[in-house]
Amino acid sequence: MRRQLGHIEQRGNSWSIKVSLGKDVTGKVRYQTATVRGSKKDAEKKLSELLHQASSGAITIPGKVRVADYVDRWLKDYAEVNVARNVFEKYQNILKDYVQPTIGNLLLTQVKPEHLQKLYSDWQTRGLSAGTIRYRHAVIHKALATALKWGLVARNVADAVDIPRLRRGEMVVWDEHELATFLEAAQDSQFYELFYLALFTGMRRSELLALRWQDVDFMMGQVSVSRGLHRLKDGSFIYNQPKSAKGRRTIALSPSVVLALRHYRDKLSMDAALLGTVIRDDSLIFCDLDGSPLRPDRVSHYWASMTLKAGVKRIRLHDARHTHASLMLKQGVHPKVVQERLGHSTIAMTLDIYSHIAPGMQEAAAASFDTLVKVVDKKDLVTFSSK
Repeated sequence: MRRQLGHIEQRGNSWSIKVSLGKDVTGKVRYQTATVRGSKKDAEKKLSELLHQASSGAITIPGKVRVADYVDRWLKDYAEVNVARNVFEKYQNILKDYVQPTIGNLLLTQVKPEHLQKLYSDWQTRGLSAGTIRYRHAVIHKALATALKWGLVARNVADAVDIPRLRRGEMVVWDEHELATFLEAAQDSQFYELFYLALFTGMRRSELLALRWQDVDFMMGQVSVSRGLHRLKDGSFIYNQPKSAKGRRTIALSPSVVLALRHYRDKLSMDAALLGTVIRDDSLIFCDLDGSPLRPDRVSHYWASMTLKAGVKRIRLHDARHTHASLMLKQGVHPKVVQERLGHSTIAMTLDIYSHIAPGMQEAAAASFDTLVKVVDKKDLVTFSSK
């Protein structure tokens, strides 16, 4: 028995086992302990197991785990198996490119709130937006939360860090005239139907690019959203399910959208016939000539060029989603309906994002209340009471 590393001590009807793990960062010797009820032979067997685990590294001293090593372990053992591949790549990029090079050599137990605070401050100085820093913080917090669960740290120091407040800038959207002007200019473009659907449904780019013909119900006039397309660093594509249950939804289509999609499918069917192929129900609606997915950045770049051609103010493709929601709310559509069309997890999220429309909505509501409730003129009340 290797008594220099561990020993057994009898205590009444049980055996106490203690195995030395070495010194931690403070110089204090750390131990792994266990209690065995049974014979001394059972205790010796348990001691042998603990000694083997200690020598193989299965049991480690929390203070001797470097941040860089923990990041590698967390990405491999947790993130890679628990999140979507495109999300994993984002986590990997943040932790390996921005965390490991800065605080990677610190021991995990040495990381203090001020280390993270300085890191975030440096990012702000370099011009990173509050949204980007908050996202990176969320990833770091998630990684440290796992370290806490694994018993590698005593607390999550990210809880004690102040993160930049998110200040929503003025949302840039089109009015109905700009929308019509853009679609008229884009009428002969290759992505006309895609842009039409984006503006008339508020769907995300990833959702639009993942649509199949089987997702469109021409009879009922609706489209089902059940997945999103994402391109990985190696150029391959993956399809992910929506983050929340509300993201999986059915969106009602206006008659003009149904008509546009019908004409688009007829055109694609004629093109396919010339090539000796057919459009199947599981075929992507928006794709390359060979049926492969479209690169998301290619579609966004084309959108940007079309806004210049149309002569309207420049907005991102994602702002087509905001434009759709804004125009619906201005028409008096209930926010709950807008929430369901956009796939937001809560109505509070919808109201928070589009709070800039509230002043106009309140004025309209105040004016309509007078129309709804007919108030008797005060002079008439006086005349009536004097009779």
